Amino acid sequence: MDTLIYHIDVNSAFLSWEAKNRYNIHKKRLNDDGYHSESYQDIRTIPAVIGGDEEMRHGIVLAKSDSAKKYGIVTGEPLADARKKCPGILVVPPNFDIYAQNSKSFIELLKKYAPYVEQFSIDEAFCDMTGTQKLYGDLTDFAYTLKDIIKNELGFTVNIGISVNKLLAKMASDFKKPDMVHTLFPDEIKDKLWPLPVRNLFFVGRQTALKLSDLGIHTIGDLASMDKNLLIYHFKKHGELIWNYANGIDTDSIIKKDNETKSYGNSQTLAFDVTDERTAKKFLLSLCESVGARIRADKSYVSTITVNITDYEFNNMSHQMSLPSPTNVTERIYDCACTLFEQCWNHSPIRLIGVSAGKATNTGFIQYDMFDSEKYEKLSKLNAAIDSIRNKYGNEAVTRASLARNALPDNDAFKKSKHIKNI
Repeated sequence: MDTLIYHIDVNSAFLSWEAKNRYNIHKKRLNDDGYHSESYQDIRTIPAVIGGDEEMRHGIVLAKSDSAKKYGIVTGEPLADARKKCPGILVVPPNFDIYAQNSKSFIELLKKYAPYVEQFSIDEAFCDMTGTQKLYGDLTDFAYTLKDIIKNELGFTVNIGISVNKLLAKMASDFKKPDMVHTLFPDEIKDKLWPLPVRNLFFVGRQTALKLSDLGIHTIGDLASMDKNLLIYHFKKHGELIWNYANGIDTDSIIKKDNETKSYGNSQTLAFDVTDERTAKKFLLSLCESVGARIRADKSYVSTITVNITDYEFNNMSHQMSLPSPTNVTERIYDCACTLFEQCWNHSPIRLIGVSAGKATNTGFIQYDMFDSEKYEKLSKLNAAIDSIRNKYGNEAVTRASLARNALPDNDAFKKSKHIKNI
């Protein structure tokens, strides 16, 4: 049976969810008061942006309206620059509680219609629709139906990309917006994908695009026709990855999670853009500490580890690995996370990093190889002892030397950035 994947992306998510919240407040006032002197104005129809935490990140644009886009305002730029381009622009502070609520409703709705749903970020998800033709008929036609269901039931619009793998479906969803459905099947790559600028390709950031331009590669088609070995010479593993992507090759399948299987994860939006591996791995260790403690608190063991990275241009990178046997040892989770990080990171400045562990089980059977058995048994006992101390005296009672304040590259920034989000 041919695989068929939807990638569903909320249009201007933060702005749309804020607009929806404002409309609900306005409607409640009408119901409560019978009238309201102020007319409702949809912030999606005026020059408006969702502005990031100005104290933490000096204020950046997290999302923008189409009207703001016409002034040349781009996601990720400082709010000060946005105000220069459009002095009267409306800046709305972020409300992450609203975003989390809408994201949850979004994913729950998708699970009503798709056999398997894999959330990719707060505002996008992959749906494996393989084999549902008998239920829904033509799946391209059904994508339009699903798009309208989301709009009518949840109050915001989405783009849906359709293809045979996750990469092509995601690229398709990035075509013309908003409120659209696009296909990008293998026989459409030449006409729809290859003419696009190479910077539009997933995993090609600004610096990579500049280096590719120096090599005479300006479009995705140029990249697809380039000698793969030459790209590997210049970009190492990342060169092979983007060559595969330019040719529509993606072997990453949707994680088919059992509904009863629990997962654990933490992500961190950083107070400064991380550009070196040593610092990034300190954040990874902090995240793995929290994940490991939660796994052990549930008396669980996990079999998959995933690392997610969002760079300063809001490009997402993610790699996952399966373990030969379940674990609840922080150090083993961290070792795997470091390996995945090295495979995943393209050296673009990092603004968010996350670690998650899945396929949880409550079985205590762990089979290490003969060389690691004694090491991990000792670490498991050490983890349990540290958990016990922290539970009794607080999380700061025991701190790893590498995470101690005098060992951190930027103490204040690191301290400010420790707003960890449990998944």
